Amino acid sequence: CRSVNCLSARMQVLRIDKLRPLLHQATRCARIVPFQGIRKISNGQVAAAEATEAPVATGKNEKSEKKTGKVSAPASSEGKGMIDTQPPRGTRDFFPEEHRLRNWLFGEFSAVSNLFGFEQWDAPVLESEELFVRKAGEEITDQLYNFEDKGQRRVALRPELTPSLARLVLARQKTLVLPAKWFAIGQCWRYERMTRGRRREHYQWNMDIVGVPGVEAEAELLAAITLFFQRVGLTSQDVGIKVSSRKVLQAVLERYGVPADMFARVCVIVDKIEKLPREQIEKELAVLGVAPQTIEGVLGAMALKSVDALAELLGPESEAVKDIRRLFELAQGYGYADWLVFDPSVVRGLAYYTGTVFEGFDREGKLRAICGGGRYDRLLGTFGGEDQPCCGFGFGDAVIVELLKERGKLPEFKSQQVDDVVVALDEALRPAANGVAQGLRRCGRRVELVLESKKMKWAFKHAERLNAGRLVLVGSDEWARGAVSVKDLAAREQKEMAVAELLGGGASSSSSSSQA
Repeated sequence: CRSVNCLSARMQVLRIDKLRPLLHQATRCARIVPFQGIRKISNGQVAAAEATEAPVATGKNEKSEKKTGKVSAPASSEGKGMIDTQPPRGTRDFFPEEHRLRNWLFGEFSAVSNLFGFEQWDAPVLESEELFVRKAGEEITDQLYNFEDKGQRRVALRPELTPSLARLVLARQKTLVLPAKWFAIGQCWRYERMTRGRRREHYQWNMDIVGVPGVEAEAELLAAITLFFQRVGLTSQDVGIKVSSRKVLQAVLERYGVPADMFARVCVIVDKIEKLPREQIEKELAVLGVAPQTIEGVLGAMALKSVDALAELLGPESEAVKDIRRLFELAQGYGYADWLVFDPSVVRGLAYYTGTVFEGFDREGKLRAICGGGRYDRLLGTFGGEDQPCCGFGFGDAVIVELLKERGKLPEFKSQQVDDVVVALDEALRPAANGVAQGLRRCGRRVELVLESKKMKWAFKHAERLNAGRLVLVGSDEWARGAVSVKDLAAREQKEMAVAELLGGGASSSSSSSQA
């Protein structure tokens, strides 16, 4: 049998106990969820029980998922009604007006990266699952959109860009000139609970530096982030950047004798300090096996408000203290020290971070983290390569747009804009109009060619709707003289212009000119 449908004729005559293995085989062939059982229909027929799907597969009816643990069955494709026009839950459509905003934002990401001398890279959205499955019970591992492809390979939609970067660096490890400064703007996928500024797909701007061991690299990345904020109209009164080092927490745990293999798991819990009540944090640490005295010591250290207080706790010669002081010193030189806030509770949730960590935040506290990053000197080694000092950040597109809306900083985007609208006034002149439009395009002008026979009133309104600069009319009399009529829509003037002059980019008018 190749599908469940081919069993329908046999289901009425087969014994129930013989259906189970056949249906198991059919569901495997049809690539649907495993057989869940059988049920009887009122007329005595036997049918497969309604299959349930893992929530990742659909993302639909999330409230009912939480209550029942089931997802509604997919709608039948046999119906003749209109399809659901909404995108899958947690994803977005980009209509032209929204795409204009996206292009602007990506343009700012790219502009800042180029100003800092970074080179752009990209990789497939679909990667090997192995690239993202790590130890320490990271939340991101449970949020993967992962599956087995038709070649029985385990693959996943990338939830972040850094592991893909590591793969590319390893591929060129023998020949890569260091330091390497790369940036990317790519789509990422995570099946997670949605809140304001958090979706199941988003675009992310990453900047990474490979081959620089000191905090000078982190200082350069923070300079890029703050420059971006300034370019889009935000100030240090709107946004702050929390900075710390994982070495702080590591030193505290070492002081209390906590085994090194618990460090990454403790980081995941400490990263939730601002999201969960203190009692919940204490409970999770206790479940992990952290002693009550150690819990108090950890939470006390995470509440420190200054680098001087940290120095009193760990000593002025502590590596963590020296790194953070150096970072603030460099920030002073760059001129963005007022953007930085020391906060030792910032550890970031990903297991691969090893040193300095930072996180951009809305100072009014209405939104989740705007961006985040840090040092990850041992990531390449986890993939079987030779470790290199690395640091970088990820900056999502969703939260920053929410913040710019909130502050009234989003630029006003005009609707579609073209330079010229070309209209054939006679259907016999359409080939001529096509040639004029194509010639203007070769000159680098944005041209809308009216493809149907339209009245002049419609053509004028259409040109205004497109914010066109000129309306180019191809009429029989003018064309016989090797010319066209050109209306300047801003000056409200119309003139006859030789085609050679028009396509040559000349601005002088011909003898025939009239006020519109």
